[in-house]
Amino acid sequence: MTQYVYRFGGGVSDGGKGDKFLLGGKGANLAEMASIGLPVPPGFTISTEMCTRYYDDGEQFPESLRAEVAQGIAHIEAVTGKKFGDASAAGAGPLLVSVRSGARVSMPGMMDTVLNLGLNDATVEGLAKVSGDERFAWDSYRRFIQMYSDVVLELDHGAFEEALEIAKEDKGFTLDTEMAAEDWKALVGEYKKLVEQEWGKPFPQDVHDQLWGAIGAVFGSWQSERAKVYRRLNDIPGDWGTAVNVQAMVFGNMGDTSATGVAFTRDPSTGDNAYYGEFLINAQGEDVVAGIRTPQYLTKAARETAGAKAASMEEAMPAVYGELAAVFDRLENHYRDMQDIEFTVEAGKLWMLQTRSGKRTAKAALKIAVEMADAGLITREEAIARVDPQALDQLLHPTLDPDATRDVLTKGLPASPGAASGAAVFDADTAERWAADGKAVILVRTETSPEDIHGMHAAKGILTARGGMTSHAAVVARGMGRPCVSGAGALSIDSRAKIARVGGREVREGEIVTIDGATGEVMAGEVATIQPELAGDFGTLMQWADQVRRLKVRANAETPLDCRTARDFGAEGVGLCRTEHMFFDAARITAVRQMILAADEAGRRAALEKLLPEQRKDFVEILEVMAGLPVTIRLLDPPLHEFLPHEEAEFAEVAAAAGVDVETLKRRAAELHEFNPMLGHRGCRLGVTYPEIYEMQARAIFEAALDVAEKSGEAPIPEVMIPLVATKRELELMKAVVDRTAEAVFAERGKRVDYLVGTMIELPRAALRAAEIAEAGEFFSFGTNDLTQTTLGVSRDDAARFLTTYVEKGIYARDPFVSLDVEGVGELVQIAAQRGRSTRPGIKLGICGEHGGDPASIAFCESVGLDYVSASPYRVPIARLAAAQAALNK
Repeated sequence: MTQYVYRFGGGVSDGGKGDKFLLGGKGANLAEMASIGLPVPPGFTISTEMCTRYYDDGEQFPESLRAEVAQGIAHIEAVTGKKFGDASAAGAGPLLVSVRSGARVSMPGMMDTVLNLGLNDATVEGLAKVSGDERFAWDSYRRFIQMYSDVVLELDHGAFEEALEIAKEDKGFTLDTEMAAEDWKALVGEYKKLVEQEWGKPFPQDVHDQLWGAIGAVFGSWQSERAKVYRRLNDIPGDWGTAVNVQAMVFGNMGDTSATGVAFTRDPSTGDNAYYGEFLINAQGEDVVAGIRTPQYLTKAARETAGAKAASMEEAMPAVYGELAAVFDRLENHYRDMQDIEFTVEAGKLWMLQTRSGKRTAKAALKIAVEMADAGLITREEAIARVDPQALDQLLHPTLDPDATRDVLTKGLPASPGAASGAAVFDADTAERWAADGKAVILVRTETSPEDIHGMHAAKGILTARGGMTSHAAVVARGMGRPCVSGAGALSIDSRAKIARVGGREVREGEIVTIDGATGEVMAGEVATIQPELAGDFGTLMQWADQVRRLKVRANAETPLDCRTARDFGAEGVGLCRTEHMFFDAARITAVRQMILAADEAGRRAALEKLLPEQRKDFVEILEVMAGLPVTIRLLDPPLHEFLPHEEAEFAEVAAAAGVDVETLKRRAAELHEFNPMLGHRGCRLGVTYPEIYEMQARAIFEAALDVAEKSGEAPIPEVMIPLVATKRELELMKAVVDRTAEAVFAERGKRVDYLVGTMIELPRAALRAAEIAEAGEFFSFGTNDLTQTTLGVSRDDAARFLTTYVEKGIYARDPFVSLDVEGVGELVQIAAQRGRSTRPGIKLGICGEHGGDPASIAFCESVGLDYVSASPYRVPIARLAAAQAALNK
């Protein structure tokens, strides 16, 4: 028969810190603390396996569990000498327990807790007599009724708070601590009336009914909306379940010799090696975390730094504080990590209620990991594993001042981290013009397109009403290091009137707004930001990571600034340089449109001749920054109609600039229009139809490479990438164009540079036919954005409407555009890698989709032996650390 209940305390530990999967983090650590002799109130843990069975069995408990729980209660009774449900004042009095959740990873505040369980109209009298403190007993009973009614009976918490406030007002009291025993007794009566009125039945008096109600509620809270949202945001699988911990109550609300508190063994914000925490005298745990009373500082130094008057615990309870400090040091050395601790002092005796590895900022994580490694407490490899790569985003972008006030208008998706304030503008041209005049602007659009690129680059931040985490706005913003909030669906944007409306409020052009790309919040007015500081610990850990990782890390970059940023962050080349963004530049869009509107090849070549020097200049600037490193340049990819005007007002202006009449322009735009352009005339299909386009780009690349080699003495390594290849013949045709152009340039200049010609694998057919495609291609770069779209048959720009539901229902573990769908898309990558190597053993393999900056996807790339990943410049450090962790895990 499966064991579901595991005891701890009183010299017994049925588990330990290695049992987090089975007992949850809290249960495993309670058992561990008990096993090393720390003062832990006795209790038992109902395992996570029971949680899974509970839901599988239609939220029912097996009879075997009831017998195990009874044995668990008997264990607590034996250790404490108290009896569950005992109303007499004989012996140690009635046993009260806490019932708390505990998943395998910390989910603070997401699931439910019940304290003081076991009180009823009879046991409260027994507690009063045995404790000699009637006020304490009735205070505990009112707390229990209030918490149980909220958590288990699901009654309105506000009604109980209102009754408490009325009771205090009637007495002229401000603080709960001013209430006397008779006041609490009267409030208990009011609470019981509320329960019967709202629930339709009297408050439960049977302590065993209370216990099973609380156990069910804690298991039930695993599927609460807030818990599901937290799991989705933190990539916690829904099938892990939570454990339930039932533990003897100890009381911090038994007068001035009692207290409760929360502490960290180091500062979780800065990582400083100093105790950090708060406590309250004559209180229970929820008083500290709920903010009902202002807590006091733990240490004298912290109190003096803050200028607070209330005594610290170090001053008010010096003996107990000394004992607590010794426990802090012991726990940190035992777990070899910064600990987050909950404790209670009952009548001068210290009790440990919880320890866990504490959540910390990225800055603190780096400092703690490096200091512990330098001190020999952990190895450098362990230090690398301790830092969450995703958390590095906090260090790489400006963040909002946590002390600044915020007037939140609405919330969207946190699409690109960082924070920015600026004047709202509703079109890219205005953004560019105002920015040139020195104004900070936020570009506000219903959605962005490649045509907005100049405005996006000029803006301090980007806000869109539509689009998901991998929409055009999100992808480009991350690449530029711009904060972005996308999919703010409550925004109604009138771009003609230049007004955004939300919830009865308006934001007009020029009005200041602030966006927080880390939370998705959109705020009215300016909110102060804090610039990032990449301290020495960051460089130290990155150096350690580089020593152990196998995967190379490149950047997706198409401007000199992108390249410099990427190189500063440690990029080892460019994995994707998108050339289409260069075509949208205001100085060359006219020539691009002339090329598109040309009636024949001669006309197209004449227009391309105008573009050649501009394109060459682009590549010179990029190759100079990346001299000596590989640079993968993707030839033109998007459909041509994206370069033509879309708004009626633009047609006349463009027609005049291009030297054609409006009707001709409209007719050509209509000819180029596609119902599904993602699967239309784009990528290598453009090159096959109009090879002169790719010829011009190839010439610009090789002329630029020779110029840079001559000037710097360090030859760049261009890798020319043909996009959207489905067949070997397509690649052969395009490679022939590139090779022929290269030889012509080399002959003209009398010099050569090494180069490669390869393709982007972004179609399932290409992955399956990789063996024959590798006969022509010298490298594969997996374009996992489009490969995900074409494999799943899902448009990434529309998927935000339903993918959240898919993740919640377990169809996908994570958004497949954020983290690679390993089972589907990943298998195609693996197949293509194997088949490509079967033909060309030394073929270079990498990925350049947005997944190149996702740690889980990077771990997959390591497992299948790719050579590199490419991420947006600001995610290069994340990729470096994730690649090191993947190598260590492998």
